[in-house]
Amino acid sequence: MSTPTPAIRTVKARAVVTPISRPVKNAFGVIDAAPLVLIDVETDQGITGRSYIFAYAKLTLKPLVHLIEEIGRDLAGKAIAPFDLMSAMDAKFRLLGWQGLVGMAVSGLDMAFWDALGQLAGQPLARLLGGSPRPIRAYDSYGAVDPAADERHLRRSLDQGFRGIKIKGGDGDLANDERVVKAVRSLIGPDVALMLDFNQSLDTSEASRRIGSR
Repeated sequence: MSTPTPAIRTVKARAVVTPISRPVKNAFGVIDAAPLVLIDVETDQGITGRSYIFAYAKLTLKPLVHLIEEIGRDLAGKAIAPFDLMSAMDAKFRLLGWQGLVGMAVSGLDMAFWDALGQLAGQPLARLLGGSPRPIRAYDSYGAVDPAADERHLRRSLDQGFRGIKIKGGDGDLANDERVVKAVRSLIGPDVALMLDFNQSLDTSEASRRIGSR
């Protein structure tokens, strides 16, 4: 006999601000704490699907919590069928669009729906979606770095086994970005992946110019 599909009983969201040991500097400022929204989707079968979203700024926490819980009230009693629920959300927000907080809220709920189904099936989500659980490579993520001042931290990442490093660009002009990238590449060696994230700080013409100048 198949297990009945769980239905949504309640949706709860709560905001937390978590200090981070290594502040992240990007082209727009410094992130010294992680503003998170924790989502619990309680079901009628005693299972709670959980997820969280990174809210980017503390001022978005309150509206995100409100939006998630208001959407959740509309979903109470509905079966946790992620495809159907996302179709309903697409219709609900078609005119408003998926940009910004709406997309973040609905995505957080979708993750919690899948978490609940994985718990019900007693299977990791990868297998539930038709894949196989397997190890994946992890990279250590930095903000804008000073290769000299941050050398100890970068070497520690390598010592911990990371085979990829991501740093932020845009904290200055092109010459500075090139200097930093070359210095970090020299430090980590040729066999470690190096990624560069500009966090939307470049306009289209400048991004194209930099790509073309390689």
